[in-house]
Amino acid sequence: MQPIVSISNLSKTYSNGFQALKNVNLDIQSGEILALLGPNGAGKTTLISIICGIVNASTGSVIVGGHDIIADYRITRSMIGLVPQELTLGAFDTVWNTLCFSRGLFGKIPDPAFLEKLLKDLSLWDKKKSMLMFLSGGMKRRVLIGKALAHEPVVLFLDEPTAGVDVELRKDMWALVQRLRESGVTIILTTHYIEEAEAIADRVGIINHGELLLVDDKHALMHKLGKRQLIVELEKKISDLPKALTEWTLDLSSDGSRLTYTYDPLKIKTGIDGLLQAIREADLLIKDVHTKKTSLEEIFVSLVNTKK
Repeated sequence: MQPIVSISNLSKTYSNGFQALKNVNLDIQSGEILALLGPNGAGKTTLISIICGIVNASTGSVIVGGHDIIADYRITRSMIGLVPQELTLGAFDTVWNTLCFSRGLFGKIPDPAFLEKLLKDLSLWDKKKSMLMFLSGGMKRRVLIGKALAHEPVVLFLDEPTAGVDVELRKDMWALVQRLRESGVTIILTTHYIEEAEAIADRVGIINHGELLLVDDKHALMHKLGKRQLIVELEKKISDLPKALTEWTLDLSSDGSRLTYTYDPLKIKTGIDGLLQAIREADLLIKDVHTKKTSLEEIFVSLVNTKK
């Protein structure tokens, strides 16, 4: 299947010599949710800005829906919606007029029924006549999403969509993103919230210093790179590890009540059975045993730190 967005050898160097992107290659499939994770200055916004026609690339190409973003810029821009980080809205216009203007800007014929449904999906219908200056920050963020969707794009870019909003509104937006995907919209979001990627993304891309370190299915990424830990709670505290346990790489908690064993779940032999037997033979009584899985956040931090 042909990807809806295809990025080839994309690089960007600014006039001051700063290289924001370094030879990025990425295919995005129709109908998926892709989360781009990376620290500030990693290149996420630059990448989105190039695809949306706001910034010119130094080298490379981008194809959207089979059309080159330079040669066929009118077509590709009409296929794309962008929700920027900043709350860039006029103060004195109304919610309804803002969406109507955005729709007309792309040459779409008026469709009040569509805009009504869109505002209701965004929980903004009762604010349709309100001036933007009187809306809360969370409401303004919803208006930005409405603006980006008013012309019915097939690809939606969300640049830090839930930055500065409360937890309840963030979850509402996650639900909205899922509904958009179900309607056939392809969604690419950048985020600082690891739980956001873990909650709604199909694939995760990690970018740092302008390089795309990896892109993979969320669950496959956590499976391949995620380690697991076996935590053994002891009945009685110990001050040092018995010699019989030195062949295992164990961490003893500061209070001496807990042993932690980190292992690779993909290996045929994890060593857990032998470890538990050795603990018993060392005359240590086990109070409880449980496992802990590496989170996406821990994988992200590890990857970024290794590429510094």
